[in-house]
Amino acid sequence: MQPFQKLAFVFNSEKPGAADLAQKLAQIARDAGAKKIKFSSERDLPAGYFKGFDACCVIGGDGTLLGVVGGAARQGIPVIGVNQGSLGFLTTFSAEEACAQFASVLDGDYRLATRSLLNCQASPKHRDIALNDVLIKNEVNSRLVRLEVFANGKLVTDYYCDGVIFSTPTGSTAYNLAAGGPIIHPGAGVIAMTPICPHTLSNRTIIFRDDVKLKVYNRSKESRLLVAMDGQRNTTVTEDSPIEISISERSLSLVQRRDYSHFEVMRTKLKWSGGFLDKK
Repeated sequence: MQPFQKLAFVFNSEKPGAADLAQKLAQIARDAGAKKIKFSSERDLPAGYFKGFDACCVIGGDGTLLGVVGGAARQGIPVIGVNQGSLGFLTTFSAEEACAQFASVLDGDYRLATRSLLNCQASPKHRDIALNDVLIKNEVNSRLVRLEVFANGKLVTDYYCDGVIFSTPTGSTAYNLAAGGPIIHPGAGVIAMTPICPHTLSNRTIIFRDDVKLKVYNRSKESRLLVAMDGQRNTTVTEDSPIEISISERSLSLVQRRDYSHFEVMRTKLKWSGGFLDKK
């Protein structure tokens, strides 16, 4: 694979050891011949932060990685995720693995996993992309909301619920899973729509093909909707503005070890075990 020589580090200063690890990995990169390095611990990165770099190294948890998705995807550079958090489905390198393998990764010993992104147009002036999910709910937490969903211009259903989650396969292990939605392999070309606490018991997750164009209408009178992208970037819309969701033309590339196993991560993070694996 293509070697990395220009690295932009983003670390979560609230995670113990993240700043020191960033400096340590940067020194490994310099020793390996890196030509350009810079650091940031800001949650909101300035526009163009990744311009002129060929990779981003994120040190923190999945939340830290989600914060760089827009900039990295727009610049078309891959992300190296180093886990200093508690769960970590996206930040696939542990601190120990990163230190041991960083030089070889920079030299091209890695593989790339391509992850789909969601386009969300919450209003004519608000467009964003999300790696995990788009959440639509009432602006007031305690209120139910009535939503009407169309797919390619055809009515799917209307919900009376706490909200609806639109998830990528990558985000299926996040809020979607907590709301009772399915785990989806990250390579699947689909969008999952999962209602949150619907008042009709037969309302369950619906899986759409990746070429679907979804529109969501607020049918709750005199209420405003909160639209949250990846649980980080929020906007509110009035009842007159439909929310449009589709798969983005852009994608995000995640750097992984060559021996990375998606289901090994699932077994470890979700503590799967039927008792047989322990006996081998």
